[in-house]
Formats: sequence, structure tokens, C-alpha cells
Amino acid sequence: MPHTASRYLAEGPRVGIRHFTYDDGVEFAARARESKALHQPWLFPPDTPTAYTAYASRLIEDPTKAGFLVCEKASGQDGGAVDGAIAGFININNIVEGGFRCGALGYGAFAHAAGRGLMREGLNLVMDHAFGPMRLHRLEINVQPRNAASIALARSCGFRLEGFSPDMIFIDGAWRDHERWAITSEMRASG
Repeated sequence: MPHTASRYLAEGPRVGIRHFTYDDGVEFAARARESKALHQPWLFPPDTPTAYTAYASRLIEDPTKAGFLVCEKASGQDGGAVDGAIAGFININNIVEGGFRCGALGYGAFAHAAGRGLMREGLNLVMDHAFGPMRLHRLEINVQPRNAASIALARSCGFRLEGFSPDMIFIDGAWRDHERWAITSEMRASG
């Protein structure tokens, strides 16, 4: 029987992760529009195909960034999930190599996938990829303190709270406070 290559970089029981492509614009933008109530005021993913193209080009072309789409895998028992449907996204930004070997994570679930554990599975796959083939040592997540869902995801995946930074990131017209969460490859290996 011939082996068929997976379209995913890594797969779990319910999701696979793959890189962004320009062809994902229509679906991604539609999912972002459907998810505005879930995302705001925390994040503002591109909600038009044109805005998506600009966003994706940075993730595809800039070597200091790596973007991953978390996609559902149809299993026959998941209530009709469309195989390959985009459930969310996880980006590694500000990748620094050399002695630092670190990146900063940003992520978001789409409304149809929120609360189903798909992003936890996807984040675990991204961490395996980051600490494996990408050879990173440390991943960081900066989260606004009132974003309970994002903090719960970081905590459930083994990130530790390392500090608080007032006025850290400019979001939605103002400088916002953030909690700093991090995990290292050693923490991941021992967890």
C-alpha cells in the first residue's frame, strides 16, 4: 500500500497543524468575522481576504516568524467536523536564534472551536515542533490579565507565570498591561 504524505507538520487525535498559505484567506477571514465577539478586546485577526494576505505574508516570508493553522480532523464521531477546517491559529513571533533560541507566541481560537480543547492540542503540537525541528529553547506568551481563556490555555500547557509588565503592548488604541508566561524545552521534557 503506498504511503501518502500528511498535509500536516504534526497531528494529534483531533487536530493537525500546518503553515499558513495564501489560499487560506477566504476561510480565515470568514472565521475571524464570526469570532469578533470572542476575540475582542484581546485580539484583532484579519477579517477580510486582503487584510489576511498582508498578515499571512509576514508569517510566510519573515524568518523571525512562524505561523501555524490549527485544523480539525474529521473522525466520524465529532458531530460533523469538516476535515481540515481552521479551528484557530498559533504564531511564533520575534524568533531569535543563537544563544537565546526563543520566540513569543500569539494565538486565537475561532468561535466554532472555542472550549473544545482543540487549541490545547494544537498548542502542544506547536510546542513539540518548536522544541524539536525548530530547535528553540524557550517560548513566551504575553497575556492581558483579564483574558481568562488565554491564561487557562497557557497554564494547561505547562507555561509558568514569570511576571507582570505594565503598558507592554499597544492594542486597540492603548498600551495594555500583560502577564508574562513561559516554558522551556527542559520544562516540557520533564512535564
